[in-house]
Amino acid sequence: MSVTAATPPRRVVMVVADPGRESTWALEWALSHAVLEHDELVLLHVDPHNSGSNNNNNNHPRRQSSSIGSGGGGGGFPGLFRPRTQQSSEGQEFLENMRAACEAAQPTVKVRAEVAEMMEGKEGKALAVLSNAKAFAVDLLVIGQRRNSSFLGLRKMGETNKGTDTAEYLIENSKCLCVGVQKKGQNAGYLLNTKTHKNFWLLA
Repeated sequence: MSVTAATPPRRVVMVVADPGRESTWALEWALSHAVLEHDELVLLHVDPHNSGSNNNNNNHPRRQSSSIGSGGGGGGFPGLFRPRTQQSSEGQEFLENMRAACEAAQPTVKVRAEVAEMMEGKEGKALAVLSNAKAFAVDLLVIGQRRNSSFLGLRKMGETNKGTDTAEYLIENSKCLCVGVQKKGQNAGYLLNTKTHKNFWLLA
């Protein structure tokens, strides 16, 4: 009698998407170490120029969505994309680059690209991410982390009053597991932070 292995339950993985190297690190790590064949991947960009302050009901996330199903593109893991210093006027060009990278790396994974409004307050971006993570029932939240994060003990004197870094805020306040990702070098692996594990070095 043959035994068929059970298919693992589908998870929803969200990557915070911005046109910078930190998001590149986050997406590279997610595709190579976190996203499984039957998972759903959500790329969420919070538009800093589209504030939710004009929205009378801020309890519900506002977003412009584009649901993209990955096709049967070529396999192999690409070098992802070169971060762009500027977005297109619609804020979608770098998201298309991310989508293409996901399609090449994980052809069977369903990918959604979402643009959300910034919420009010100094933690408006983080709050928008948390609101959308809840709306999508996200199981794993991934965000790129800057090198000067206070998790690494590198915050300079006098910077303590500038507010919490978005990645740090998400790591500490996300209801689901949130992983902050920093790349150590071209072939040196990743430095990971979660609420319970700080500065965990993962070889590539």
